Amino acid sequence: MTIRHLKIFIEVADTGKMSAAASNLYISQPTVSQAIKELEEYYGMLLFERLSKKLYITEKGKKLLSYARNVVKQFDDMEEMVFEAGYVEKIRIGATMTVGECLLSQVINSFRSANPEVETYSYINNTKIIEEKLLKSELDVAIVEGRVKSPDLISIPEIKDYLVLVCSMSHPFAKRETVKLSVLESENFAMREEGSGTRELFERFMIDHDLTIKTTWEANSTQSIKNAVIENQNLAVISIRLLEEEIRRGQVYVIQNTGSEWERYFSIVYHKNKVITDEIKSLIEIVEDYKHPQILKGLQTGSLIV
Repeated sequence: MTIRHLKIFIEVADTGKMSAAASNLYISQPTVSQAIKELEEYYGMLLFERLSKKLYITEKGKKLLSYARNVVKQFDDMEEMVFEAGYVEKIRIGATMTVGECLLSQVINSFRSANPEVETYSYINNTKIIEEKLLKSELDVAIVEGRVKSPDLISIPEIKDYLVLVCSMSHPFAKRETVKLSVLESENFAMREEGSGTRELFERFMIDHDLTIKTTWEANSTQSIKNAVIENQNLAVISIRLLEEEIRRGQVYVIQNTGSEWERYFSIVYHKNKVITDEIKSLIEIVEDYKHPQILKGLQTGSLIV
């Protein structure tokens, strides 16, 4: 078994076809077939089911794929370090949308101050996409607000956060001391896209209370969501950390959930097989410095009651 075998295996798994893998790797299809056969013989297990001329990776194949991605990435990093002149250490940091808008820039600046010799790459998307990129070893580490689902990822809660219900100052809910949960069913909501950790948490909360959401605005931009609240009379459930400026300007009214269901953490996430480098350790230490937000201290807010 060689690195070449693993690279071919990864390409077949990603494309789902030996012909496509061969084309992408500029080798013949028989070469790809032979490499997969040798891997299966070496490990004594079936890596792909072949049904109706299609390939389906087996459960054991998925486990091998998880290790293979990290082994190949470490090998490529080693090759680059040894052979490339002017090699610099790099770290690829992922962040979900909420984290990207309210924290990532500060975290990156702190990281660069502590590690000026390290090159950083940042990527922002929703929780689902960030999880996929960590599993494919396309990111080294991530900071996410959503719940990661893969057992191959380690998630460490680090930064406390919570969601709030928000409306414009001209909305009928503005200045109310209490808002009943049941009345939310008749309201228009601005929602994040599918795959968002914020959306998943709120939808799960509503389902637990046998209520439905009327979504009239959907976007993968937090600023678009806030505009829909301020200018279009939508309601939204959003991280308190994203509202500091709008609260200061008096543009929105905040309604807090009296329960703890909307409390959450931003978590550091990385692959369980990932080598924890000094760069990743440094990032984790920096993230640990961010504490509970005190944005609402001294302000009048409403309460959401069941």
